[in-house]
Amino acid sequence: MLKVGLTGGIASGKSVVGEMFVALGVHLVQADQIAHELMQPRQAVYEEVVRRFGTGILNSDGSVNRPALAEAAFGRAAGGGSPRVAELNRIVHPAVIRRQDKWMEEVGGRDHHAIAMVEAALILEAGAARRFDRLIVVTCREEQRVQRFAERLKIDAEAARQEVRRRMAAQWPDEEKIKAADHVIDNSGSLDATQWQVRDVWAQLRKEAERAS
Repeated sequence: MLKVGLTGGIASGKSVVGEMFVALGVHLVQADQIAHELMQPRQAVYEEVVRRFGTGILNSDGSVNRPALAEAAFGRAAGGGSPRVAELNRIVHPAVIRRQDKWMEEVGGRDHHAIAMVEAALILEAGAARRFDRLIVVTCREEQRVQRFAERLKIDAEAARQEVRRRMAAQWPDEEKIKAADHVIDNSGSLDATQWQVRDVWAQLRKEAERAS
């Protein structure tokens, strides 16, 4: 089995690229989905996040309001202090990484030739790159990030630009991610151009997975 990390900055198109790999037979799990599951009421991560960030991040039914949590983490802390995203990451990341490792073990147990891919924005920032055999970085231009983010959240371009820059400040710049990557997929062009790159990388990964098994 080959363990592959799929990462990139906010709104770079990681999920689109991930779907392309899945269509080719790659097994994929999203760190965001794992984090969402761990943020459900009565989960240990949920309890700790609420204890640290307060009940103001909750909806009326007790579920986590993700925009409110993002504002609490990426915005200015009470008293004008620094954003608290690192504090949130220290709570969430270890549990997410443990769940990812367990998932990859299960995939490998079912298929020794498998490519097990984890899609996560902060693989490098969390110091988790060493857990993978190969690392893929997805990139795009800033204007594309802004447009995609605006469409995703249904907000205007200027609000999206401010939010993208605020969140990118908590991530490694693309230049540093690229240096750490085994493969880079430029998602700045057409979907066909991205698909061509994905197929090329997949062919290389498949050969490596067969050799590894």
